[in-house]
Amino acid sequence: MGKKEDFNQTKNKKGGLKSKSQKIKAKILKTYYGNPIRDMKLIAITGTTGKTTVAHYIHEILRASGEQVAVLASDQPFKIGMLHKFLSDAWKAGANYVVVTVPAEDLRDNVFYGLPVTVAAMTNFVTAGLKDMDPEEYIENEKTLFDMSPEIVVLNHDDINYEKFSEFKGKKKTISFGQTSADVKILNSKLYAHGTEATLSIKSEIISVATFVPGETAVSYMASAAAIAYGLGIDNEKIIDGLAEYDPEQ
Repeated sequence: MGKKEDFNQTKNKKGGLKSKSQKIKAKILKTYYGNPIRDMKLIAITGTTGKTTVAHYIHEILRASGEQVAVLASDQPFKIGMLHKFLSDAWKAGANYVVVTVPAEDLRDNVFYGLPVTVAAMTNFVTAGLKDMDPEEYIENEKTLFDMSPEIVVLNHDDINYEKFSEFKGKKKTISFGQTSADVKILNSKLYAHGTEATLSIKSEIISVATFVPGETAVSYMASAAAIAYGLGIDNEKIIDGLAEYDPEQ
């Protein structure tokens, strides 16, 4: 057996031990904090780009709808202890929704192990945004989230890798967003120096939305947030209000 094979076997063994350890730690933390997630709905947002923006959009949309919501959004991975403390703090503050970004690294490390997922949404899969893993490994880790039996799954129909992820289905609903053949369809958009406008069709009802976030990608992120909100049964007016409220400069 060559040195490379020896190294891979050692690496896999260590990875397996870490995975088992993380699952045990997740169970302990869940018990320690009193399992607060049972009283809240978890919205998990993954993808290589746009997770944080979409998380803040949903935060504002839920607030506009009168919900009590907490958000934990970052492009960096979370420690498992940090996540469970956040859920506990959110519950103590009276939140009934928690919105969390989900890096693939956290899925690989079982940070979200054992948590019930109400919505699992994927913004996109841009290979240029990958850092520490190859595309095959990334896809395998993403499957971990969608295998957690989420009630609602939201996917980007415009993504070049959509076919790879179209097998993921929500227990209650599977919703797509994009420019073509989507439940939440992008009809047109206007880009400005300090913001973006777009026209969306949500199951044939047309709405105009705007955001302080500039750039073409903001259109897709607004559509993603609208798809999540639509899946949760939120009124279109609240979607419009919430998207307009988020200002990344504040």
